[in-house]
Amino acid sequence: MKYVYEFIGTFFLVLTVGMTVLEPNSIGLWAPLAIGSVLAVMVFAGGHISGGHYNPAVSLSVFMRKKLSLQDLSLYWVAQLGAGLVAAFTTLYFKGNGAESPLAPDHMKAVIAEFLFTFALCYIVLNVATSKATAGNSYFGWAIGFTVLVGAYAVGSISGGAFNPAVALGMTILNLSSWSNIWIYLFGNLLGGAAAALIFNAAHQEECLEIVAKDDGSSVRARQKN
Repeated sequence: MKYVYEFIGTFFLVLTVGMTVLEPNSIGLWAPLAIGSVLAVMVFAGGHISGGHYNPAVSLSVFMRKKLSLQDLSLYWVAQLGAGLVAAFTTLYFKGNGAESPLAPDHMKAVIAEFLFTFALCYIVLNVATSKATAGNSYFGWAIGFTVLVGAYAVGSISGGAFNPAVALGMTILNLSSWSNIWIYLFGNLLGGAAAALIFNAAHQEECLEIVAKDDGSSVRARQKN
């Protein structure tokens, strides 16, 4: 069921991106508010089942946080990217056509922008949704959604503001970005997610080492090796 939840959450995120950004009837400067809001509510809806990642970069961070198995990471990626694909074609069905011309970003600036705000997103997720110190809080969904909102306003004009390979796939199918730019998002987003996990793990060493999963699914206390 957790894979279904990841599909549903990612689907509505990418669908909202396409429906609010793509002409006709785009909502212009209001689009980031809609996108951040749908992410927040989907995180609240699915967080207790799947963790509410809806983003391969977030799943990578959580995997490096040792809160996700390698098998789950792979299946989360399949669900998320599949949802991005289906959402993009659903948008094309509603809108009729993709964008007339794709974004033509400065590659270096776009990579840096995607890295920075994917790092920020994953850093927020790890600290508000996976840390013992913030367990049980009531604000994690809004913290995550508003990070995407802020990033879209801050650097959307530079990179397109994906911060998510599944969103980048949808954007590319919708011709909001060209296929030649897909590496920008894959590289910048996954690198940002990995960097956030490294920082979090360094700051929470005791917590990260406290529990490890055995192959049989039981738990044992872990000891840091010299």
